Amino acid sequence: MEPGDARKTMSQLRRGVLEYCVLALLRDRKRYGVELLRELGEVDAMVTSEGTIYPLLSRLRRDALVETTWQESSSGPPRRYYELTPSGARALDEFAAAWPGFNDAVLHFLTKNGEST
Repeated sequence: MEPGDARKTMSQLRRGVLEYCVLALLRDRKRYGVELLRELGEVDAMVTSEGTIYPLLSRLRRDALVETTWQESSSGPPRRYYELTPSGARALDEFAAAWPGFNDAVLHFLTKNGEST
């Protein structure tokens, strides 16, 4: 990676956590793909594309972390809604439990062994 390539850095970071951000968005209610894209896009670091989100959603479905249903739409064709499964909720809980320790470990190295810069 070339120094100063902030887009590539953000892309790599996003790739590592996007799956769990999607699962978190599905925690409270089912959503359709464009809705997920819109909500992710409200946070600069999570802006992604259809070419990324739909393959991710397909993989989450194959892995039984989400399930889908088709629902009629008042503004166009039926929409595929994604909903968290119990396995998906467990995966999200495991990630949420692991994240603080992982974040602390990364900060340890970024702040010269835990000291503020």
